Amino acid sequence: MSLSDFLSPVSYVSPKNGFYNSHLGSKLEIYTSDFPVLEENTYDIAIIGVQEDRNAINNSGTALAADHFREKFYALNEGNYTTRIVDLGNIKAGHSVSDTYVAVKLVVSELMKINILPVIIGGGQDLTYPQFLAYEDLEQKIDLLVVDSHFDLDDDSEGVDGTTSQSYLNRILLHQPNYLFNFSNIGYQTYFVNQDSLKVMDKLYFDIHRLGDFANSITISEPIIRNANMISFDLAAIRSSDACANANATPNGFYGEEACQICRYAGMNDKLTSIGFYEFNPAYDQNGQTALLLAQMVWYFVDGFYNRKKEYPLLPKSQYITYRASLKDGSHELVFVKSKKSDRWWMQVPYPSGLSKNERHHLVPCRYEDYQMANAGEMPDLWWRTYQKLI
Repeated sequence: MSLSDFLSPVSYVSPKNGFYNSHLGSKLEIYTSDFPVLEENTYDIAIIGVQEDRNAINNSGTALAADHFREKFYALNEGNYTTRIVDLGNIKAGHSVSDTYVAVKLVVSELMKINILPVIIGGGQDLTYPQFLAYEDLEQKIDLLVVDSHFDLDDDSEGVDGTTSQSYLNRILLHQPNYLFNFSNIGYQTYFVNQDSLKVMDKLYFDIHRLGDFANSITISEPIIRNANMISFDLAAIRSSDACANANATPNGFYGEEACQICRYAGMNDKLTSIGFYEFNPAYDQNGQTALLLAQMVWYFVDGFYNRKKEYPLLPKSQYITYRASLKDGSHELVFVKSKKSDRWWMQVPYPSGLSKNERHHLVPCRYEDYQMANAGEMPDLWWRTYQKLI
């Protein structure tokens, strides 16, 4: 099997006057005729378009997203680093939606095996499901982060081939074997969320965060993002005034600059191995503004990637400071770790007795405020929810 069997060449290459030497369009390896040789350590990031929108509820047209994104992304300047990015073209829509899912799963999986991070552009957010399935053979628990104003737990009876952009999360939660350890959502808006769904999230000890939680500072999102292996970003999570190119866009959401900061945090996450940007519909764009915002978001993701601190796993130990705090009732001693390099924090949550033979504790990114709470004798909610998932 060759990845070229699933991918078609990029049709858009350059403007009439070409690119400047500093433009990404002149720095990227772009699949236009001969398929690039993909080996470990040849590229860091691969861009993949997906021309599939049959299950994008009320947002048909997202299949055209990738080429509109490329027009803007190629014209951006490279940052203060040497990029090793390959654009592998587009995955065409299969005979059925399931065929497209298989192609997405295989392409993402094969790229991760050779340590190339896939950046998926285009299509409905139902493509999060095959993105998730790409992790099936890794034999490890996965932390999934979704940036979305909804939970997408609706009934999927209307979907072609069994799932939609509004119900894919059901498929992930019910998938067997179950290799999802944690689900996080940032940016949900309460009036779009069924109260029963909130109860389900609470029962499963998942990390869900309202849009309003980030009103004072988007930096609160950093440790949540740092915990993810994979990310799915719904462009409808951005307010319509900043990203109108979505039939489901709404007045409230993240600002464009906040979306860019989220993407930079994502790029800096040493654990992250794939990211998808979904629901961008060029049919609703105005003067290419949403295409440009998406291009800038991916630019910030790349910038974050090339500024990774390589702090996960937390080695060598000499680069970290350990702090201990005891609860008021003396029932637990909580252990925190702080990086000397970046000042970022992690919390050690012990595995229940006999659960793990190889490791004594589970590391979860946290904030300085969590340490302050523990130092005051209170149990951080993040510690408790993580421990419950380990049981």
